[in-house]
Amino acid sequence: MIPTAAPPNRTILRLSGSVGHMPGSILGTSVRRVEDADLITGRSTYVGNLRRESLSHVVFVRSPLAHALVTGIDTSAAAAAPGVLAVYTAADLELPAHHGLMVLNPQTPRPPLATDRVRFVGEAVALVVADSRAAAVDAAELVEVDYDPLPAVTDPEAALADGAELQFPELGSNLAGGERGPGPDPLDGAEIVVRARMENQRVAAVPLEGNAIAVEPGGPGDEFALTVHVSTQMPHGFRAQLAGLLGLEPGDVRVIAPHVGGGFGAKAGVLAEHTATVVAARALGRPLTWVETRSENLVSMPHGRGQVGYYELGLTRDGRMTGLRARVIGDSGAYAGFGGALPLRTTYLMATGVYDIPVLRYDAVAALTNTTPMGAFRGAGRPEAAAHLERLVDVAAAELGMDPVELRRRNLLDPAAFPHTTPTGATYDVGDYDLPLREALRIAGYEELRVEQARRRAAGDPVRLGIGIAAYVEVTAGGGGGEYGSVTVHDDGTATVSAGTSAHGQGHATSFSMLVADRLGIPLESIRYVQSDTALVPRGAGTGGSRSLQLGGTAVAEAAHELYERARKLAAALLEASADDVEITDDGRFGVAGVPGGPTVGWSDVHRQAVLTGEELHVGLDSQQDGATFPFGAHVSVVEVDTDTGRVTPLRHIAVDDCGRILNPLLVEGQQHGGLAQGIAQALYEQVLFDDEGQPMTSSLAAYTVPTAADMFGFEVATTETPTPLNSLGAKGIGESATIGSTPAVQNAVVDALADLGVRHIDLPCTPERVWRAVAAARSGTPQDAWREPPAVFADLPVRGGEAADDEAGAI
Repeated sequence: MIPTAAPPNRTILRLSGSVGHMPGSILGTSVRRVEDADLITGRSTYVGNLRRESLSHVVFVRSPLAHALVTGIDTSAAAAAPGVLAVYTAADLELPAHHGLMVLNPQTPRPPLATDRVRFVGEAVALVVADSRAAAVDAAELVEVDYDPLPAVTDPEAALADGAELQFPELGSNLAGGERGPGPDPLDGAEIVVRARMENQRVAAVPLEGNAIAVEPGGPGDEFALTVHVSTQMPHGFRAQLAGLLGLEPGDVRVIAPHVGGGFGAKAGVLAEHTATVVAARALGRPLTWVETRSENLVSMPHGRGQVGYYELGLTRDGRMTGLRARVIGDSGAYAGFGGALPLRTTYLMATGVYDIPVLRYDAVAALTNTTPMGAFRGAGRPEAAAHLERLVDVAAAELGMDPVELRRRNLLDPAAFPHTTPTGATYDVGDYDLPLREALRIAGYEELRVEQARRRAAGDPVRLGIGIAAYVEVTAGGGGGEYGSVTVHDDGTATVSAGTSAHGQGHATSFSMLVADRLGIPLESIRYVQSDTALVPRGAGTGGSRSLQLGGTAVAEAAHELYERARKLAAALLEASADDVEITDDGRFGVAGVPGGPTVGWSDVHRQAVLTGEELHVGLDSQQDGATFPFGAHVSVVEVDTDTGRVTPLRHIAVDDCGRILNPLLVEGQQHGGLAQGIAQALYEQVLFDDEGQPMTSSLAAYTVPTAADMFGFEVATTETPTPLNSLGAKGIGESATIGSTPAVQNAVVDALADLGVRHIDLPCTPERVWRAVAAARSGTPQDAWREPPAVFADLPVRGGEAADDEAGAI
């Protein structure tokens, strides 16, 4: 029998440095989300719900070829179609070519509408504007584009080979960027060396809401030259980038992100379709909207992951890690999408994970391919680092004949070593990596699972049991930095809180209101949360890299504290007491400490006093954090593998994640559940595929196997708390942690189930076909080799300087 779950337990390790809170505080308790009523009753507004007078619709004409020269475009029939207001090509509009959120190669900007060449299926070639979406769709089919087809290259390793078809002939190669590490050979002196070539496959973000934008050009006398409603993670960053592209001042542009139906890193920055829609709206002088279809989303929204890693780990015979060599190829897709840079940034930064690996040699390249440009997806380079390393640790454990838990424990960083600077230059703030590992093993009943596994093997059961382990550390709030937060108390005693981060499902309205309620004694139902409108929130870096609570939340908490101190002085004047003696009572009023039953005043009284004295009950400030934080955790996956069919059935998944001090356990659990679903899906189901001509084979949800809730199972989640000293809340990020820990745990479990048959490695995703082929090869006596020599491109790369090691800002 499979051991049942032990009751989850929150093990708490508290460090000095985190701030206290009021007696009877709601902080640290499970508070139900305040934003859910709007979401479940339909009162929420998304970009696609926006209605404006004269709002017209944009539909893009997209390339059916992955690589071709554009030799002519005839728009006459489309322009004459009923309901059509305009048809534009690149020749008709002044469209600035530009990059996405980050620049991987400055020589490869993307034109918002293709000019002389298309480089992937789905690239926008023209746009149609009509008075209805249906009319625009019909007219788009009338646009005739003449293409001169060119060979396509879709595999990043093939793209780097001699003679590969070039995306940008002027570059002379498909190498978008690359660098190799300096220093000695990390494998010198190793008694054992294990090697594996591992694929971290390309995946689609698949948010419930795709990309969407609505543009309203301003007229004479209007406050803004442009008002843009857009589904984005970073409204202020979107405004800055868009204004720069159009030659406008940021203050001339208002950007509003209403409710956003998920982002996962893919909704960061200005995309080609955004730019084309905005410029078309300005050219026509009327409001336009574009809402992405699901098929468009799967072929044009930036994809994530897409790495091939050649990893070699040196060890002593007793299991001590002596050095790691990594050569990593990133698929950047067309136009050097910034996701291709992640192997050079965050994957590199987190290459040594939770382990005391003294020597690292890390080389990385990004390859241009005729595929959808790459971007970020939940974790943005950190899941790839953890997946590569944790898979390699299991390969090493098998080679040494050692339990994978024991091998990990022999090499975990010592808790006394923190803050710890890794060979990549990352400074881990604080950690005890064995703490969540012990808890995960306890919940799982690890020893009993091993007994059941041995029983099945001895009985020759075709349905094998696999137990997978993964320990991880990741980086959040990359590079530190700051964020804006504000609190205002009104004359009726209610409050408004705002922050420069932007929620799209995480629960910011709840968590930030909790911070204000805790400090000011104002009930949650009397607090209004404002976000994601550049006219109402003066600045902000937005949401990405699991930064929101530790930066935005800290700013809100500090603003609330400053407002509290200001209000105490005003209340003291009313109570004829010293401000030092004034406190907020349990019923949210100001009273004098040590005088139970004495006079009290409420927030409305304090507000009137502020008006009389010319003061404001408003504080807006920027909070700064000196450096990134590094959450960590451990996952245990339990799966069954049918050796006759290759089918993998997940049975249990235990996730113990440490995000520092926990403000609301309910919100943390929600982030864990969402991250687990995506991480497990990558391990078993999801993969974006192209054929040899660059045609997407997964351009609908009938072909791209994203799991539904019915395909998932019950998760067992717990947390440990190791507060960071880098902010007053002691908080680290949690949004991406479960994704990072879950994928390698599941992959390790699948291989572990088949280890006694001789299966050494199965690449992601562990589909039934791949599992069946691995079993068949092992049974035939020719098990699949997990290694081949990496391509020659790594030999001639420039040597990495010091700047990459200091760049912790790649987390999205």
